[in-house]
Amino acid sequence: MDFELFKTLKQAKGNCKKLLYHRIVSHLPHLFVITLILRYSPKILSLTISDIRNLLHDHASTALVSSTLFTILATFYILSRPRKIYLVDIAPFKPGDKHMATRAATIEQFAKCGNFSEESLTFQRKMLERAGLGEATYFPISLVTRPVNICLATARDEAEIVIFGVVSEIFRKTGVATKDIGVLVVNSSLFSPTPSYTSMIVNRYKLRTNIITYNLGGMGCSAGLIAVDLAKSLLKVHPNTYALVVSTENITLNGYMGNNRSMLVTNTLFRMGGAAILLSNRRSDRRRAKYQLVHTVRIHKGADDQSYTCVTQEEDADGKVGVSLSKDLMTVAGEALKTNITTLGPLVLPMSEQLLFLATIIMRKIFKMNVKAYIPDFKLAFEHFCIHAGGRAVLDELEKSLKLSPWHMEPSRMTLYRWGNTSSSSLWYELSYCESKGRIKKGDRIWMIGFGSGFKCNSTVWRALRSVDSAQKNAWSDDIDKLPVHVPKLVPIDF
Repeated sequence: MDFELFKTLKQAKGNCKKLLYHRIVSHLPHLFVITLILRYSPKILSLTISDIRNLLHDHASTALVSSTLFTILATFYILSRPRKIYLVDIAPFKPGDKHMATRAATIEQFAKCGNFSEESLTFQRKMLERAGLGEATYFPISLVTRPVNICLATARDEAEIVIFGVVSEIFRKTGVATKDIGVLVVNSSLFSPTPSYTSMIVNRYKLRTNIITYNLGGMGCSAGLIAVDLAKSLLKVHPNTYALVVSTENITLNGYMGNNRSMLVTNTLFRMGGAAILLSNRRSDRRRAKYQLVHTVRIHKGADDQSYTCVTQEEDADGKVGVSLSKDLMTVAGEALKTNITTLGPLVLPMSEQLLFLATIIMRKIFKMNVKAYIPDFKLAFEHFCIHAGGRAVLDELEKSLKLSPWHMEPSRMTLYRWGNTSSSSLWYELSYCESKGRIKKGDRIWMIGFGSGFKCNSTVWRALRSVDSAQKNAWSDDIDKLPVHVPKLVPIDF
């Protein structure tokens, strides 16, 4: 008991020292200004009215030229600065009850409709017991019927249900007219129909003929943030318009029915879902927008063979198509995150953290000292973290690496529990969770982190422009009061 008290007091003392250090470094500019004021204020105060008149008379022409030049430069800066990008609203998808499946029903469906061996069924059951998913995730109708109906037609049916659902919702929530959409970006990694996703949306909602459209495929679970980055680039050169971004994944054609263990993991994790977000570069939208886009950072490790091959869609020995996950996935993801942090850190971290980070690099690289690499405290830069709900192991590792609290991890863990891994759209379910819990306050900063095949690690940083009303309707509305729940590391499936 005394030892634990001593340990707690020692830790508290260490935290106080670090807090004092951060406060001192963060206030150095203020201390510098105060020093200058104290140094020169006696001279300024000693000036008489006559002295001031003489100064103005002697330097009148210089002052006129300087003020004119300043006005020109200020005007040029205002006209040439990058357009601010606003996130007006988000709309995650909630499937109907007919799509819902408990974990026991999922395993039972696998047993009756797949060509799985007993060993494969046992493996999937064990994975699902440890995956962190709850009893109310969703599959497309094609995979919950008996027999399963996996074909192009049912894949398109799934796509239309999700995409039309979220696009209609985002138009309803924002009141934006379809004719005002100037940019449309859709990402879906494993299904690329013809006509395309964007053509489906243009046709359904009769969007204008000069709309700029892009379909992003094969980019994995991080493609949602790539879509945002692409939309940002387009909004910077197309003034006074809206960009509609839709993120989804098609489960119908990618349910794996074979017995390759590396491909079976996706069956236990991936579920039906999607989201639409509306971006704007209109200055008038700042008053009603929820967030402003501050930074985007994209990292691609595809030049490394280990990274490139850790997530691949392929055929097994029997010709059945599935997505294979390598055992190196966690290692690859960790390295990609380090690279992303190295780029993002200087943009967002306070100077106190940057100095500590730089000091350890100098000691390790230049002086060859055996010191532990310093992991910056990103809690000093962000109030909220939306980490792709790729699986329990991913979330556990990032919680440990970034030294986050259970409170910070709650949106990701509850998204995994309630919806499963919905691929690139999971980040929008997480942000929506924060909104429904009343967490988002004006000025809050949000860090979104996505991982995807290739291998990619992408980040976006948002700043809340206003406090978000927790009473607004969204995909979480019916469940939010029951959450969070404790999810043990092992939850046996009862049949």
